[in-house]
Formats: sequence, C-alpha cells, structure tokens
Amino acid sequence: MNSTPTHPVQITTDELVKLRADSNLLLLDCREPDEHAIARIEGAMLIPMQEIAARLDELEPWREKPLVVHCHHGVRSLRVVEFLRGKGFHTAQSLSGGIDAWSRDVDANVPQY
Repeated sequence: MNSTPTHPVQITTDELVKLRADSNLLLLDCREPDEHAIARIEGAMLIPMQEIAARLDELEPWREKPLVVHCHHGVRSLRVVEFLRGKGFHTAQSLSGGIDAWSRDVDANVPQY
C-alpha cells in the first residue's frame, strides 16, 4: 500500500490564493519566455515545459512541499504535473484554467492574451 498522501491533480484559483497565504510553495510557470513577458503571476519561477526534465534538480527542494504548475489555460501544466508525479513529486498540482483563470478570478492586472 502506498503511504504517499494524495493531492488532487488540479487546484482552483481560490485554492491557490489560500495556499499561497498559508504555506511556502513553488509556483512554477511552464510557459515560454515570450508568454511570461506578456503576463506573469508574481513570484512564479519560469521553467518552460520542454526544459523541465533537464532542470529537475532545481525543483528538488519542493519534492515534498506544495508545488503548483501553471501555463496559459491548464493543458501544458497538466502534462508537466503528470511528468513530475512520475518522478516522485506527489504534491505537484496544476492550476485549473491557468494564468487566464488567474487574471479573470484573482488579479485583473495580469493581462489576458
């Protein structure tokens, strides 16, 4: 039997707001640098999806801590979370709706594109 705690694969913008207030988490932006230049969530670390595997060591401190991945709409981040969970990052979650939902629901100052 696996004793690893289960965390939902996706997290809502409301849940992320609460998590950011209550814990030390890594918010990982898996979009491309040109997208990050247009819109970004304060404090997010940018590692484009294609670079995740090569830069996995940078994420090691968050292996057992809250780690939320976001992209534009939530498709790429789901793929990244699937990869990370396969590498033992069992707390990794994807932001449902991505930065687009963040802009609509939480911070209208983040541009939509």
